[in-house]
Amino acid sequence: MSDATKNIQLQVIWSRLISAVEEQARSLIRAGFSTSTREAGDVSAGVFNRQGDMIAQAVTGTPGHINSMARSVRHFLDEYPIETMQEGDAFITNDPWKATGHLTDLSVVTPIFRNGRAVALFACTTHVVDIGGNGPSPESRDVYGEGLFIPIMKIVDRGEMNEHLLKIVRANVKEPIQVEGDIFALVACNDIGGARLQKIMDEYRLPDLETVGAEILARSKQAMMDAIAKLPRGTWRNHMRIDGYEAPIDLHAAVTVDESGVHIDLEGTSPASRYGINCPMCYTEAYAAFGVKCLVAPGLPNNAATLGCITVTAPEDCIANASFPRPVVARSTIGMFLPDLVFGCFEQAIGNVVPAESTGTLWNIRLGAQANGKDRGFMVTTFHSGGAGARPHLDGLSATPFPSGIRNVPVEVTEAITSLVIWKKEFRQDSGGAGQHRGGLGQTMVIGNREDAPLTFYARYERVENAPKGRNGGRPGATGRLSLGSGSATVRAKGIQTIPEGDTIIIEMPGGGGHGDPNLRDPEAVASDVALGYVSPEAARAQYGVAVDGSGTLDRDETARLRAG
Repeated sequence: MSDATKNIQLQVIWSRLISAVEEQARSLIRAGFSTSTREAGDVSAGVFNRQGDMIAQAVTGTPGHINSMARSVRHFLDEYPIETMQEGDAFITNDPWKATGHLTDLSVVTPIFRNGRAVALFACTTHVVDIGGNGPSPESRDVYGEGLFIPIMKIVDRGEMNEHLLKIVRANVKEPIQVEGDIFALVACNDIGGARLQKIMDEYRLPDLETVGAEILARSKQAMMDAIAKLPRGTWRNHMRIDGYEAPIDLHAAVTVDESGVHIDLEGTSPASRYGINCPMCYTEAYAAFGVKCLVAPGLPNNAATLGCITVTAPEDCIANASFPRPVVARSTIGMFLPDLVFGCFEQAIGNVVPAESTGTLWNIRLGAQANGKDRGFMVTTFHSGGAGARPHLDGLSATPFPSGIRNVPVEVTEAITSLVIWKKEFRQDSGGAGQHRGGLGQTMVIGNREDAPLTFYARYERVENAPKGRNGGRPGATGRLSLGSGSATVRAKGIQTIPEGDTIIIEMPGGGGHGDPNLRDPEAVASDVALGYVSPEAARAQYGVAVDGSGTLDRDETARLRAG
């Protein structure tokens, strides 16, 4: 076979592998029971070689899932060497330090056998609706209060589900049908991925994945190093302050580019918190590396080889490298800000290609109702977001998460499976930071209960005190705000609280930062924003120097005077 033919065949096999992991992920979403799986798509899926190196991933969910899962399979192999695995086995864990950062994520790894020998591994992760304990609240003082901790163990033994483990899970969660259903979906999707791999190997007469996998990883590494070689050499530093729980948190990063790769050092970052906003190193690595890849090589495969060109270090037991048994349920509070932190370093190195800061961590709505004599109660997480930061040549995306890739959950779904009613869900006017390119808008939601009963509200929000910053002269986005419809009490940004019977919770999400001088924004674009309700006439005048009435009619003469003055 000629080299050209080999290259073509390798590309075809690569495309088929991507199709296999995409089908793996799609089947997980289709079969999932909880809204986080089937509606938000908060999942990851991938195929690994015998050594535990991720070869290919599905385009799903969040970098926090996929990039931490990319490192987690080696932990499974440390516990169960591949030579000891048997056909029909599958393994599970939610260990925050060996999987994807908190107990609410379940990860399953399945070996794929061919002619009696394990030739590959498929892995997947999903965020389950509940895992017991204090639920999604960050108020626990250690990981033991955050729910059921499942060490790396078998969930399937030679084709037989581990009913003992399933019984323990059912006894510890408010939503046993949803959680158990998601576990079965995790196991099934790996089997589907494995079946597709078998077809690929049959078609191309591959005895294993070793040669093909090694070639894919080698080419990926070379392409990543070629991209890094185009960057200037040096070290650049950035600092970000976020709200925190008991005190504000300072995140520091120094990004160094040299001939060996990109190296991120988080020295100076705040120490660990007493509350569950701490971030294990696996999740820190996942999001910090994602920030690099977004700017340096967004089109390259995301696998063990490209991720291996990026190193991340952090002081022991700082908030971005929390040690066991720190509480970590809200680890996204830290992790999802790391791409923006890294972007601030690269802005100094590569100029005007970096977007403004975004809302960062998701503004998910976590609500529950306590069980009574006739009803077990419910726990629901509905995924939503504020605005993304403006880009150097485009406005920011509104009500769109970055760096997470999670979909918003339709309000109709939430209302169908709970007693909740969403009275309002709309873009939040004037929340996007002003700039030549406007920051994405946040959104406002008003939620109540159809039943005559109070609700438990699990708050874990950021950007309430510290707004997303603009870049290159752009203004910050609006901070978030929480309140009761009755105005009868203050609603905190973090912690378990009660929404009284008959009352509503009003959630106003932050907007993304703006990019560039607001005076350079096209007045017609400002007028269009006003007409659509994105920007008020008052903000158009004050922030952009544009005179426009509520219908979007532009006064060009007055605008010229405002901008000249």
